[in-house]
Amino acid sequence: MNDNHDDRHDDDLDDRPSKSALKREMTALQDLGERLLHLTPGELATVPLDPRLAEALRETRQIKSNSARRRHLQYIGKLMRQLDAEPIQRAVEELDTGQQQRNHAFQRLERLRDNALAQGLAGIETLVAEFPDADRQHLRQLFLQAERERKANKPPAAARKVFRYLREMSDV
Repeated sequence: MNDNHDDRHDDDLDDRPSKSALKREMTALQDLGERLLHLTPGELATVPLDPRLAEALRETRQIKSNSARRRHLQYIGKLMRQLDAEPIQRAVEELDTGQQQRNHAFQRLERLRDNALAQGLAGIETLVAEFPDADRQHLRQLFLQAERERKANKPPAAARKVFRYLREMSDV
């Protein structure tokens, strides 16, 4: 009879997560809380936050002491364990994905600009093929200015203007 009781007790232990798994989960929630601290106020507004958690995040941003900040991050982790963190995690992942897409678009525009400038005035046609509404005369002026700056070893102000113009044309 006593063996039967022990088997049930062992089954109960098997259903519970291990101490290490609990610690990993707590650390992950604390890391998510720290990630929330690095979001801009506009980004944070898109994340579904409990009012207590939002207040704790505001308080943490004001703390300068490292040890006090660490303790407050542990408090944020504790608050997050009491909530359903899945919607918060999804919202942060969506923000990260959007940022990655913007970074890729910026890098693509930079490569396009660099390749076009390397071609000289012929590069204008490359840009016009990509952006049919582009102003050829404006691009020509910028390309000539960029060439003069390159030859004079000046900072690439015109190249930055070309990038800004391309960014306006692409709505990135």
